[in-house]
Amino acid sequence: MAKIYPQEALKGSRILPKKETILFLLNYSKALNILKVGKMSIEILAN
Repeated sequence: MAKIYPQEALKGSRILPKKETILFLLNYSKALNILKVGKMSIEILAN
């Protein structure tokens, strides 16, 4: 297969998430509970 991407595009800089994004995901995962009842899974978000 031919190279169709320039070398500069492969180097790229690292993309880092904002602090607010990380805090949002951590808080969301702390509030999320998953209960298994039989064959079903029930997701409960306790805000």
